[in-house]
Amino acid sequence: RVPEDRILVETDCPYLAPVPHRGRRNEPSFVQETARKLAMLRGVSAEEIEVQTTRNFRQLFGLV
Repeated sequence: RVPEDRILVETDCPYLAPVPHRGRRNEPSFVQETARKLAMLRGVSAEEIEVQTTRNFRQLFGLV
């Protein structure tokens, strides 16, 4: 339900790492797993999520 121009992907929760890293401390490099899962749930490619979330980040922080 969330519009694509409102989605960001982050790793703020230190003790809730995404699968397949569950049980380990979360790290910024694991954000790729979160993006892949988001892509699967939305029925788009991981690359589309990467482009959209990067665009959203830049828009949010005035880097456009």
